[in-house]
This record gives sequence, structure tokens and C-alpha cells, in this order.
Amino acid sequence: MKSSIYTAALAILLGSISLNAQTHDRKALTIGGYGEIAMTRNFYTDSPYIYAKPDNYKDAPGHGRFDIPHATFAIGYDFGKGWTMQSEIEFEHLGTGATIEREYEEAGEFEQEIEKGGEVALEQFWIQKSFSNCLNVRVGHIVVPVGALNNSHEPMNYFTVYRPEGEYTIFPSTWHDTGINIWGDAGDWHYEALMVAGLDAFMFNTDNFIKKGAVSPYEFKVANTYGFAGRIDNTSFRNLRLGLSGWFGNSMHNTYPNDLKGDGLKYDKCRGTVLIASFDFEYVSSRLTVRGNADYATLDDSAEISKAKAVRAANDSPYSKEPVGRAAYAFGFEAGYDILPWFNLKDKSQKLYVFGRTEAYNPYIPAKGQTSATYTEKIRQAVGLNWIPIPEIAVKCEYSRRFLGSGYYDEPSVSLGIVYMGFFKH
Repeated sequence: MKSSIYTAALAILLGSISLNAQTHDRKALTIGGYGEIAMTRNFYTDSPYIYAKPDNYKDAPGHGRFDIPHATFAIGYDFGKGWTMQSEIEFEHLGTGATIEREYEEAGEFEQEIEKGGEVALEQFWIQKSFSNCLNVRVGHIVVPVGALNNSHEPMNYFTVYRPEGEYTIFPSTWHDTGINIWGDAGDWHYEALMVAGLDAFMFNTDNFIKKGAVSPYEFKVANTYGFAGRIDNTSFRNLRLGLSGWFGNSMHNTYPNDLKGDGLKYDKCRGTVLIASFDFEYVSSRLTVRGNADYATLDDSAEISKAKAVRAANDSPYSKEPVGRAAYAFGFEAGYDILPWFNLKDKSQKLYVFGRTEAYNPYIPAKGQTSATYTEKIRQAVGLNWIPIPEIAVKCEYSRRFLGSGYYDEPSVSLGIVYMGFFKH
């Protein structure tokens, strides 16, 4: 009986591989991308001392910004017989070059530097072999789908003008790294399993937890340690997708040169293990869209890492001297409802969503003995409109307010944006 079951399973798998090969004989070029144009008026000061001396800046003037947060261009090619390639280059904030920044951890002084990581990035470059719907192997530079935002980071996949603030604050976004990804679909289930280069604990900081840990300041990505990520999605329920994702990997001693042995310091056994557990969901019907996320991440040895960073990060090094906490969290929920049918327009393809979003996050939960930073715990609420005249374009507007803890003042703002997302086959 067992033999017949195994034979049937093997026949199904081989048949799926054969069918997949037949359906991939036709070669095709895919081009596309996405982009965002945004304008914001913040009704609070941009002083670097706003959290150190909040009472002194209660009535300080606000500030405005124009920005192009992301402009991404993608080219893919289907070679046939299950072999495909995808590449994607992203320009953040108008590209790269010399820039002036205010270093908040250095008393707000101005610093001029050449931007490398994060300004112009090769976000994806991979080659894939598809054996069947349930087995695909992808090797190269890959998006790490941990959390709701990294899994669906294109601007048509959230209502706010900017990317949802909680996950964008504590995790790399868009999180991309070089490694191998095995993924597939089986009925109502989708899975992904990845091994990529590990995070770098010396890039972690107070305001962003592990966010900058995936960025390399060098021409190569240091991989003294490795990270392992996984994701499972289920679509068994009508209009509803449920997702679980996570990450595991050590982050200490993932620097250049490798400092694990030989320097005689006391941090050789410090591993800096990062654990992430994330849940997200999306419900999409003809008029109602609801999304949510819950993320919790921990960092072992955060106190020791913070001490090591202060000692080892030389003034001319690319590493941060800021302490990093033992944990971080981000919870978010948004809902939008299409009100355009109320107006009985002839063009039924347009949509006009009224939306609201609320999220709570904290990138710095200190370990015992670490200094506190109460300003990092924040709640953000936003309401607004999304007009979608055609499926590939959205015009967004929102009013938002960020709430901080006792002793700090609210941070309201108004934002306008226009975004596009389109992918086309030749």
C-alpha cells in the first residue's frame, strides 16, 4: 500500500515538472517598476534636540519636504524550460552623491558624506529554475519577505503616502540580500525558505533596531554569519490571506575584518542572535480592503553589543556607536472602503478609498542595566483618501498624528502623494 502511495506521489511530481517545462518554452521579456512622489508638511520642529529638551521646542515652527522616496525599474526575462531572471534597481531619495546630514547621535552636528548603501541599490538580481509550481529554486540577490511590508512593499499595497511606519522603522526595508530561496505553491498554501548573509550588529542603533544591519558599507556583503528566513501564506478563506514569517541568525562578528578571535577582548563569545516572529493578513473584497501586522523581534546580548560598539567603532568607521535594545515591536492595522459607487459614475474601473490606519511601535526596549529612551515608543494614526483612476496609479492624501509618551508632544503632519506600479510582458 505504501509503495503505491509513493509511486502515485512521484508520478504527480514528475507530471507537474513535465507540465511546467512545457508551459515555459515561450520566451518573454518583462519590464516595469514602481515609484512614489510625495510632499509633506510637518507641524513640529526638525530640531535635533526635540526629544532631549521637548519643552523648549513646543511652539517651534514646522517644516516641509518634497521627496521621491523610491523609484524602481525592473527587467525580467523568461529563457524558457523553467529558467528565468529578474533584476531590479532602486533609486531612493533621488539617487546617490554627496549629501549633508545631521547626526542626531552627535549633538546634531552637520556631516558631509558620500552615500552608498540605500541611495542606489540593486534590490533584486536572481536566476531561477522552476521545476514545478511547488518547487522553485532562486539564487542571487533576493527580497527577504519577513513582515507585511517586505512581502508587499510596492506603493499600491498600502494606503498611506509613505511606507507603514512601524515595520519601516524596525526592519530593513526593502530587505534584500544575497543567498538562495526555495519557494512554491501547493493549493491554498505558499511557502518560502531562504538562506542569506547575516545581519551586522555594529550597524544596529537605538532609533531603528536592526534596520541598518542588512546594509554593507563595503563593495561586498560580509557573510561571516548567515541568516535564515521563512514564510508561509494561506488563502483558504475567500478574499483573505494569512501569513506567518520569521528570521533567525547571529549578528555579532559579522564585520570586516572578522574580529571573532585574536584581539583579546571579552566579546568573542557574544553572538547577537536575532529572532523575528511576524504575522500579517490582508482581506480584499470588491469595496473593502483590510490589512494588519504584528511583529516582535529580539536581540540576545544587546547590552554587551552596545558596549562593544562603543569601544570598537572608531570615529572614522562606518559603524554606529549608539546602543541597541534587547527587543522591538510593531503592530499595525489599516482599513479602506471604496465610496465611489455611491456617486454612480459611468466609469466603474475607478476607485476612491476612504482609509484609516493606526500603528504602535518601539525600536528600543532596553535590557536590564541599559539606559532608557522613552521617546522611541510611538503610536501613529492616519486618515485619508486614495483615488485610483486606473489600476496602476493612485493619488494619495492623508492627515497623520504621531503620539509619544509622557513629557513629549504630538507630531501632526499632512502628506500628498502620487504613485504608480506596473509590470508588462513583451
